Amino acid sequence: MPTTHVAPEGRGTGSGSGHVLDRPALAALTGPHAHFAERRGRILRYPADVTPWQALPDEPDTRDWADAAALAGPGAEVPLLGYRGRVPDDWEITFRIEGVQYVDDGLAAAPDPEAVELGPADVPEMLDLVSRTRPGPFLPRTVELGTYLGIRRDGELVAMAGERLHPPGWTEISAVCTAPSVRGEGLASRLILAVAHGIRARGETPFLHTGAANSGAIRLYESLGFRLRRRTAFLGARAPQHLAEGRTEEPAVRVPS
Repeated sequence: MPTTHVAPEGRGTGSGSGHVLDRPALAALTGPHAHFAERRGRILRYPADVTPWQALPDEPDTRDWADAAALAGPGAEVPLLGYRGRVPDDWEITFRIEGVQYVDDGLAAAPDPEAVELGPADVPEMLDLVSRTRPGPFLPRTVELGTYLGIRRDGELVAMAGERLHPPGWTEISAVCTAPSVRGEGLASRLILAVAHGIRARGETPFLHTGAANSGAIRLYESLGFRLRRRTAFLGARAPQHLAEGRTEEPAVRVPS
């Protein structure tokens, strides 16, 4: 039987009492995506080849930061979705981007007759499209997080969108991208609405994130029927070598679902 490291009394995961979308990675990893979760102390993350996001407790202490470093690996970058707290002085901030979170507020969600479901066999093409369009993190196993839809032209994958974080009752739309050769044809809008249709069919609500400065994407999302819910942040920090090396006695474990 699988085991997990049980947090000592008084050191829960720190999920707080706010809305699940305030901490979407934590809510997903302790909910519908618990079967993906890897844990060390109070730190949860997805496998490194699925998606890079980690979840910190509300107020991480010195031990939490050491566990985050050990879980990520020596000198690794730790991406933190929505974290605005203090980062220890010996961690290197690698990026900080202001972001926005949007939720469904009247999408005309509908299936798309040209959209096809993508799976593991399509990953090489999906990674190639992502490398050319840079919609955000998409890794070799990201496709396992949910449904991904694509549109092909003459056999070539030219547009896609899919599902990423899955807090209870909600599903994030992500990896929306279109090849330069077909931009302006409305393919991204069609795929967003098709993915949203599938999310709604499960009784859930679509949401998504983008950069606060990405005015083009924001105009598109608002025109489709998304509403701004909150401002957030995308933060990356590189762990100091000594923290990762100093926490070797507890191996990272998979949290049983």
